[in-house]
Amino acid sequence: MNDAPYPPDRTDEELARLDITVLLRYGLTADAGTRRTALFGDGAAAAAVILDRLGTEPRSVAFLGDTVRAGGLARATELPEPLPGRDAAVLVREWLLTGAELTGGVPADDTAATWLRAVATIIELKQLARARGRST
Repeated sequence: MNDAPYPPDRTDEELARLDITVLLRYGLTADAGTRRTALFGDGAAAAAVILDRLGTEPRSVAFLGDTVRAGGLARATELPEPLPGRDAAVLVREWLLTGAELTGGVPADDTAATWLRAVATIIELKQLARARGRST
C-alpha cells in the first residue's frame, strides 16, 4: 500500500528547500525503489522549481542532459558553463560533481541524463501553465 498523498502536497517553497545533491548521491546508482523514486519525483520537481526561478530555459537543461548522455558526468563537469547564467551554472556544476563522484559508470551517466531531461520537461510545463494563466 502506498501511503503517499495524491496529488503530492509539497509546495514550490518546500521543494526548493530539498537537498538535491543528497537525492542525486543516493538516487543515481540506486536500484528501482524509494531512492530512485525520490530522485525522479520530488528531486526533479525541486530542481525544476529552482532552475525555473533562476530563469533557466528548459532547452538548456535538455541540452545538458544530452551532453551528459554523450560524454558522461565527469566530462560535463569540465564544461565552462553547463547552463547559461552564473547562478544556474554554479548550482548545476555542484549536481554534476556529485554524480561524477559516484562509481556508477555509464548507467549513472544515463540515469543523470534522463533525470535532467525530466527536469527540463517540468520546467517547460511550469512555463506553459504560467503562460496559460496570463492568457485567460
